Amino acid sequence: MLARIFAPAQLGISSQIISIECDLSNGLPAFVVVGLADKAVDEAKERVRAALRHAKIAIPARRITMNLAPANVPKDGTGFDMGMAVALLTAAGHLYGDMGTKLFAGEIGLDGTVRAIPAVLSHAQAALANGLSELYIPADNAAEAALCSDITIYAVHTVRELYEHLSQQNILEPYQSSSRLALAPPTAEVDFASVHGQTRAKRALEIAAAGGHNVLMSGPPGTGKTMLARALAGILPPLSFEELVEVNQVHSAAGLTTAGLITARPFRNPHHTASAVALIGGGSTPRPGEISLSHRGVLFLDELPEFPRVAIEVLRQPLEDGRVTISRATGTVTYPSQFMLVATQNPCPCGFATDPNRDCSCSETQKSRYRRRISGPMLDRIDIHVEVGAISTHELAGKPQGEASMHIAKRVARARSAQAQRLNSSYHTNALMNNQQINQWCSLNPATQALAHQAAAGLQLSARGYMRLLRVARSIADLDNQKSITEAQLSEALQYRPMPY
Repeated sequence: MLARIFAPAQLGISSQIISIECDLSNGLPAFVVVGLADKAVDEAKERVRAALRHAKIAIPARRITMNLAPANVPKDGTGFDMGMAVALLTAAGHLYGDMGTKLFAGEIGLDGTVRAIPAVLSHAQAALANGLSELYIPADNAAEAALCSDITIYAVHTVRELYEHLSQQNILEPYQSSSRLALAPPTAEVDFASVHGQTRAKRALEIAAAGGHNVLMSGPPGTGKTMLARALAGILPPLSFEELVEVNQVHSAAGLTTAGLITARPFRNPHHTASAVALIGGGSTPRPGEISLSHRGVLFLDELPEFPRVAIEVLRQPLEDGRVTISRATGTVTYPSQFMLVATQNPCPCGFATDPNRDCSCSETQKSRYRRRISGPMLDRIDIHVEVGAISTHELAGKPQGEASMHIAKRVARARSAQAQRLNSSYHTNALMNNQQINQWCSLNPATQALAHQAAAGLQLSARGYMRLLRVARSIADLDNQKSITEAQLSEALQYRPMPY
């Protein structure tokens, strides 16, 4: 008897529906898996056979051929186990009925338990797109799949439980989310109120949060750059539902949602020894890198010049396009990478070039070589450059005088709301405006336009740099709750552009 069951194959953050065909024929007992399957898929035959034995379901001693079609699509991972078990049970005559509206995805243990797998949210969306109405997945993945609300989900704990449901012996109830999904409010390790001094840097980060701008903080060691970056997470607005689905789709593809949904904006902080592949993603079967895991959140690169030059340079295209395409022999995948880049650096190798209390031991050649570790095109893609000065012991001895993060977050939320209405999108920010939108929403009066032209010539701004200047000025205007950009707001935006060397 020939059986055909549907299962999903992960392709980046999307999924393709695969047909699992099972045939039982006469001959010496054997279990053969074909269809461009990797080692993990081929080993499924041992997991499935042992699981069915522990579930007390007899399988005839015949030649079993399992084909995963289309055969030219690479299949990897353990998510085919459940589909292969159902296909085998159907071919052996244990199950009857229409399986053409069902999708099966899950790993099976030797004892018959069903274990969580990655990319379940993408599997649910693929099932819906292909007209399938029922999704059978591990119970640990049910909450994630429930983000796709238009499909019936069955949370499966064991192979025996699945068999009894499909054979009409003990019907499972469709999974229902126990409570309304609560999006996490912004949280951070550090509150802005606990940061001593650094008023200008705090203002720069508020503007960055309001418009989704990239930031580079430069200053001597020990001035609070890392502390400020960590405090940024506490003033970002909560994820919208659409953003939450996107974030969980990426993290699920990387296998990072089995412990629960991601409900707060990501804040990724890779070490400076991270390679280019670790940042952009890759591998023989391409997986998301740090820039994609930072999607809709923050990628924090502490001590940016210490990262390998090639790792820094690979960020250039994703910063512009908001996505990264990875090509390998097994195929090409595209991952989203719409993130805020927040980076820090010292002014020189020893770190004390701008510290009034310490003498710098670096030569001009060493300083120049250190600055060249970050290329001009990369610096041009960073909207806000801010100097973080040394803190005096007098400031440290007193109590912090800054505003609490919760108050700053309210202004940021109001500015983001204005952008959402203006750009007609809940997740587009000023940093993402195209040239047409800039011309429409960043128009300047004659006096402000003259100032912009004069500053562009003095700072030697590129066309990209000039457009980024207008975007930052638009974010300042949104924080000030003003419809048009004034000279004062443009002047403040100019303070965050680097001086030419």
